[in-house]
Parts: sequence; structure tokens; C-alpha cells
Amino acid sequence: MESKAVQSASRFDFVKWLVVFVLIAIGVVGNQYYSAESLLYRVLALVGLAIVAALVALQTDRGRRFATLLKEARVEIRKVVWPTRPELVQTTAIVVVFVLVVALLLWGMDSLISWLVAGFIG
Repeated sequence: MESKAVQSASRFDFVKWLVVFVLIAIGVVGNQYYSAESLLYRVLALVGLAIVAALVALQTDRGRRFATLLKEARVEIRKVVWPTRPELVQTTAIVVVFVLVVALLLWGMDSLISWLVAGFIG
């Protein structure tokens, strides 16, 4: 019994995704067709179509899973402890100094190797 429900939901999901892609295609073709119209009207129409397409997409199984993922990501981002400004400045300074030291070392090794090769070749 459950497999029939999943099967019918996936069949309707296909139709919903088809509607989403048709709405996107209408937006692309309509934007090109009405290129002489005001940019404001075209942008408003595209935003409206995008909202409708997103609402239709959120009605599918994948759309609901994506919405759940976004909600969980938002919860996880709120758990992050962001560095203070002094910590950020100090860490950035350490990285810049380290990059400069490594760059100087690589430049020195490159100069030494090129001097040795030039001396060997003559």
C-alpha cells in the first residue's frame, strides 16, 4: 500500500517539476520577447514567475527536503561562535606574515636553483 502512495507522489512530482521548468522557460522567452519593454516590468514579471516556480518546487519531495536542509543549516549557523574583531585582525596578520615568509623562502630557493643551473650550463 505504501509503495503505491510513494509511486503516485513521484508521478505528481514529475508533473510539478515540469510545471517549474515551463515557468522558467516562459520567463526566459518572455524576457527576450519583451526586451523593448521597461526593465522594471520585466524584472517584476521574472521575480513573480520565480516565486511561483519556487512555491511549486517546494511542494515536491525534493523541494521539501531542500527546505528542511535550509532550516537545519540556519540552526547550525546560529550555533557557530564567530571571532571577535581583535581575534580576526590577529589571525589575519598571522596568515599574511606566514604567506610572506613562505614567499621569500620560495623566492630564495628559486634564485639559488637558477644560479646553480646557470653555473652548470655555463
